Amino acid sequence: MKVLGIESSCDETACAIVEDGKKILSNVVATQIPFHKIYKGVVPEIASRKHAEWILPVVREALQESGLSLDDIDAIAATNRPGLMGSLLVGLTFGKTLAWAANKPFIAVNHMLGHMYAAHLENDIQYPYLGLLVSGGHSIIAKVNGFDDLEVLGTTIDDSVGEAFDKVAKFYGLGYPGGVIIDKLAQNGDPKSFHFPVPKLDKGDDHRYDVSFSGLKTAVIHQADMFIKKGYEKTNENICAAFQETACKTLASRLFRAVEDTGLTTVVAGGGVAANSRLRAMLSERTDIKCIFPPLKLCGDNGAMIAGVAYHFLKRGDRSGLDTTAEARIPQFKRGLANLEFFGRR
Repeated sequence: MKVLGIESSCDETACAIVEDGKKILSNVVATQIPFHKIYKGVVPEIASRKHAEWILPVVREALQESGLSLDDIDAIAATNRPGLMGSLLVGLTFGKTLAWAANKPFIAVNHMLGHMYAAHLENDIQYPYLGLLVSGGHSIIAKVNGFDDLEVLGTTIDDSVGEAFDKVAKFYGLGYPGGVIIDKLAQNGDPKSFHFPVPKLDKGDDHRYDVSFSGLKTAVIHQADMFIKKGYEKTNENICAAFQETACKTLASRLFRAVEDTGLTTVVAGGGVAANSRLRAMLSERTDIKCIFPPLKLCGDNGAMIAGVAYHFLKRGDRSGLDTTAEARIPQFKRGLANLEFFGRR
């Protein structure tokens, strides 16, 4: 079964064709970074206009790269939540229209399910496992029981880790996108140069696996002089190295706690921050667990992860109506299996 997947939740216009949920036949991503770089962040109006301009040529390129025609495609999928509303509407409307015109089944996919599935595209992974979903909008630790069955154990109580990276980079004028630049600068810095605070959220089981990045972000931006260690210089490289180390330790400590409590020894990461070199190294240092990461090209937004998830919905017999709408936000989740509403298609 060949599925054409469209992803347009933020500032990447992406389309991919995936066979049987595994084999990537094409994967095209048109990035808008040059257009948002001057503003040091994504401008929603610019993003939606670029999607409208690029969606047709990107889909055509994906078909050409795969060597297939639209007649060879078995189903169409598109992201419908969460994300920037204008951006979502472009990809979702195009996907629904294409499915209607070609008389193909249509599947709407939750963007976060896509990120959690990305590692499956190049790895055979057995359920259940612990998932670490880290991006510009989310920081989630979950027990993953199936492709659309994520039991949330912990999340951020304030900022996401990706948001913290972007805001630190913006404050220090490092450039955009912040996460990539901080990771690069950190290679030439000393992670021991600052003793930035690691948040403690041990007030009962409700926060046992939760994380927080607001305090760390504030310390790095407004109080760095208070935390610099004697003998070190306040350079961008040192700030980036120390900040990155603390942020990754915050995630790893909660994830390792979940490993100990659940007994699950397979950890799968997903999302843009899963590309961070220090996070990958830190998780891989644990020899008693198996850490699986998507390839770097699949950590960011892409259509392959959407097509991959859609295949499993189709295989199960699910379809989305052409009246499916976009949702910028998703329902507030509760810990446990109630998260089917949060992560599921409906």
